[in-house]
Amino acid sequence: MPAEFENVVVETDVLILGGGMSACGAAIEAAYWAKKNNVKVAVVDKAAMDRSGAVAMGLSAINQYIGLKDGQNSIEDYVNYVKQDLMGIARDDLVASIARHVDSSVHLFEKWGLPIWKDADGKYVHEGRWQLMINGESYKVIVAEAAKNALGTDNIYERVFIVDPIMDGDRVAGAVGFSTRENKFYTFKAKAVICGMGGAVHIFKPRSTGEGLGRAWYPPWNSGSSTYFTLMAGAEQTCQEVRFIPVRFKDAYGPVGAWFLLFKSRACNAFGGEYMVERKDELANWGPYGSAKPIPANLRNYLGMLDVMEGKGPIYMRTEEAIQKIANAETDDKKRKKKLKELEAEAWEDFLDMTISQALLWASTNVAPEEKPSEIAAAEPYFIGSHSGASGCWVSGPKDLAPDEYFFGYTNMTTVKGLFAMGDASGASSHKFSSGSLTEGRIAAKAAVAFVVDNPEQPNVDDAKVAELREKILKPLVLFEENSGKTTDPDTNPNYIRPKMFMFRLQKIMDEYCGGVTSQFITSKPMLEKGQELLDFLQEDSDKLGAENLHELMRCWENVQRLFQAEVHLRTVMFREETRWPGYYMRSDFMAIDEDNWKCFVNAKYDAASKEWEMKKVPILSKFE
Repeated sequence: MPAEFENVVVETDVLILGGGMSACGAAIEAAYWAKKNNVKVAVVDKAAMDRSGAVAMGLSAINQYIGLKDGQNSIEDYVNYVKQDLMGIARDDLVASIARHVDSSVHLFEKWGLPIWKDADGKYVHEGRWQLMINGESYKVIVAEAAKNALGTDNIYERVFIVDPIMDGDRVAGAVGFSTRENKFYTFKAKAVICGMGGAVHIFKPRSTGEGLGRAWYPPWNSGSSTYFTLMAGAEQTCQEVRFIPVRFKDAYGPVGAWFLLFKSRACNAFGGEYMVERKDELANWGPYGSAKPIPANLRNYLGMLDVMEGKGPIYMRTEEAIQKIANAETDDKKRKKKLKELEAEAWEDFLDMTISQALLWASTNVAPEEKPSEIAAAEPYFIGSHSGASGCWVSGPKDLAPDEYFFGYTNMTTVKGLFAMGDASGASSHKFSSGSLTEGRIAAKAAVAFVVDNPEQPNVDDAKVAELREKILKPLVLFEENSGKTTDPDTNPNYIRPKMFMFRLQKIMDEYCGGVTSQFITSKPMLEKGQELLDFLQEDSDKLGAENLHELMRCWENVQRLFQAEVHLRTVMFREETRWPGYYMRSDFMAIDEDNWKCFVNAKYDAASKEWEMKKVPILSKFE
């Protein structure tokens, strides 16, 4: 019960929220500048940094490497690539800010011990133009070790779940949360806060249900913490309509990048048709983006979805064809057999580096990739500002790259004073992936330290407000304790709703009304309006979430976070009256791209006091054009 919880107060200067790649980058960079400026830094992680974040299980490639030193590409090349892939909607200044520093982060990874593939000449092996192959099963452990060494473990708080921001007027003053292992309520007081608590999964009903419940492409523990925290602080959001739908090996979500880019594999429908060839003419309907090279990820998805909707599924990755083709390039029979074995090993290693469950599924379903194709499918939607999505906070760009309208004084600061965003928490700057997220963490941390030096006063923390937040956050424990004995089954009770049931309701609403898997990713204004009505009911019921223990208390607040991520998404999809990202979602009432009216950012803001939303268009500006 709440009375049994110990109050723990931690005072610091810079508070880093999260433990993933961006948080590790922030910790490393903040530690460097903090020592020079006598500034204290602390990190709070919901999990444990060694295996926290989207890279937790491992990775088989680093997806952002520019190659500036070798003249392989330019910053402008990468900016153009990102902008084309997001159908013209991206912040050039933010993408360029990361691109000009990301190579140095990759070189740090190698210095810390990450094995990056190299050819006979000692050059990096590329999976694609921007991707480097790695042996990355311990990628996150290596990076976390560097972060812990830089900051010191005494300044890292693990297994602490952050819920709400502490505000001092229009300035952030810290954060509150609770331990997921002990009866402790934490109050963190800070002069600057950097949010990097990941994106969101399980907003929509997943393809994997029943015994596969919880399996997803993106980490299942990412619950929209970044969006919730920054929304409650009053920070402006951007691109929250841009969900990401990855096409992956079906059911275990194994990566397809190596197959498409390294092995040059084809994806075909059940009748052998190659949708990227047979439906090529469809691309002309999507303006200049349909003729971009490479074709935007959502348009590639869309062409495959058209095959599925016409009954031509399943869709298969022709693994056997790709492997045999590469092996047959060897004219000598002995060399060909050796090459075939190497390719088989690389195919399995691609999964073992990052999606072990896919290797297990292949083994259990007798799939030998050199002998038979394997099914691929579009996943349920995710919210991820670091991959091919773009959802997150509207942040300041760097002074030398950002148009005046995009510059707030400190790089990566949100529209709230002292609150910074990075990684999946930072919007309109997609395709940063692991290396770019760590780099953006470094950028945000340097700026946050500068902010603290310029604003050394400690913001006011209202103890009465903290007590109010404490009561709100621990309330689910009270509800369960007081009411669970009133029914024979504690899962069914009129006085509270348990977090799993709450999550199922949210997923059903979003799946059916906001363009999920079962609605073929299609929605419309009437559907969205009905979805909003049901979300309003769910919002009312969120006040009745009940928790039996600390783990369920965490699950309760994860689902409140998911609810707000869902609502800002639904509202932004409804506000943008066009279909700009077919393959991520389609508006059946506006089934075309509208460059004249909607080539712009859509931004959202929430007032926690009045519970009112503000939606607006923001023009796309650039110093690169």
